[in-house]
Amino acid sequence: QVQLVESGGGLVQTGGSLRLSCTASGRTFSNYAMGWFRQAPGKQREFVAAISATGVPTFYADSVKGRFTISRDNAKNTVALQMNSLKVEDTAVYYCAAVMRYAWEPLVDGAYDYWGQGTQVTVSS
Repeated sequence: QVQLVESGGGLVQTGGSLRLSCTASGRTFSNYAMGWFRQAPGKQREFVAAISATGVPTFYADSVKGRFTISRDNAKNTVALQMNSLKVEDTAVYYCAAVMRYAWEPLVDGAYDYWGQGTQVTVSS
């Protein structure tokens, strides 16, 4: 079992940047595929980005491709989401998720077994 804690959210203006971090407990972090999802008020949770246990491959939603970068540091049990060129529509609670598999459906939230509590990202115009 793994516990996930997100950090790094906050308020930023349009065009700005934020870096989210997710720290996992446990000694088998390198066996987990990781994902980031987000949920805006009144909307369903949606996929943002994912990374395999080994770091390759990575996956991105079309809406964030070219602006967001997912990365992981297995030595530090962390996965990060670098968000650049932020838009108002990126405003949401961002969740980190994990699943102990090397092959999974990265875009499907049901494919993940563990979730963090979420961190708020607000982009103002």
